[in-house]
Amino acid sequence: MTEMAQSVIDIFGIKPILRPLGLSVASYYRRKHSAAQKSPQSLSGAFRSLTEDEEKNVIQVLSQPRFVDRAPAEIYATLLDEGTYLCSERTMYRVLAKNGLVRERRNQLRHPQYTKPELIATGPNQVWSWDITKLKTMAKFAYLYLHVVLDIFSRYVVGWMIAEHENAKLACHLIEETYQKHGIRPGQIVLHSDRGSPMKSIGLAQLLARLDVDPSFSRPRVSNDNPFSESQFKTLKYHPGFPSRFAGIHDGLDHCRVFFPWYNNDHRHSGIAYLTPSDVHYGRADQIIQDRQKTLAQAYKAHPERFPRGIPQAKRLPHAVWINPPAPEDQPSTMAMAENEISPVPEETPVPVPNSMPAKSHQSEVLH
Repeated sequence: MTEMAQSVIDIFGIKPILRPLGLSVASYYRRKHSAAQKSPQSLSGAFRSLTEDEEKNVIQVLSQPRFVDRAPAEIYATLLDEGTYLCSERTMYRVLAKNGLVRERRNQLRHPQYTKPELIATGPNQVWSWDITKLKTMAKFAYLYLHVVLDIFSRYVVGWMIAEHENAKLACHLIEETYQKHGIRPGQIVLHSDRGSPMKSIGLAQLLARLDVDPSFSRPRVSNDNPFSESQFKTLKYHPGFPSRFAGIHDGLDHCRVFFPWYNNDHRHSGIAYLTPSDVHYGRADQIIQDRQKTLAQAYKAHPERFPRGIPQAKRLPHAVWINPPAPEDQPSTMAMAENEISPVPEETPVPVPNSMPAKSHQSEVLH
């Protein structure tokens, strides 16, 4: 506020002077009385601070062997019980922070640091992702367990199984059957999953070692580390034909035998240029995209005025698919990525159920 405005306030009143200046009456009185309400000591605050010697004493006490792994709140209470007062609990934290000593002072176990998985697939049968989801049944608290193995590049479901129980042996059966039916070579694929009990079982680890398959695991409680399986389960459960509950394992098997062929052969996936997973998995994608481009070129030739930006371009298939891509400066050039050869896949045959397993406990299928 200018001195001239202050001098005429007593003559013309507060509001006519403050309104042109954009000030409120409350602000005027608050500024006028704020200095009077604060004492010189409260403005500086220095009279409350610990001296340098007192701070050194606080650090010395907090660093004693009996206090070094205890929280300031415990130390504060212990010292009071002993008839000693150094400073407040908040001041202890302030002194520790000032000296760079704020940390977890308790001696306790800590969670291990899990490495973020970074996987890349430039073609089919390089990285498979698998997971298990529950399907509700008519019986309360009874579920069917759907196991699905998915190729992350093509989004093709290479194998699936329904079981009445979550069992590591059944999971091993599915993985091995899928591996054999698709003609996978040793060292060819990486198998990615979360950290569920079947995924971390000793039996599966031994199987993967025998098949020369590299395992990969998500970090605990990080669903984004397994996005392709999660997305596929959402497509399954949000499909209009998905029932709210299944009558039993045979009902679930009948549904999946209809759903997965539709998903692989008819469903046009947004992540793969609206091609079907089977088109990408079996190498038909390039020809289909070329045919789409020819159709778009003909449409442009017939009515160029309808395309002010030139010939429309058909969507292209991604050169690479990542799980947790690295920073842009760390990613390898897609031009340098070698194209993966697609191994021939045998004709589809039923997957037998081993005699050592109950015939009604599970049903599995490997898709081609």
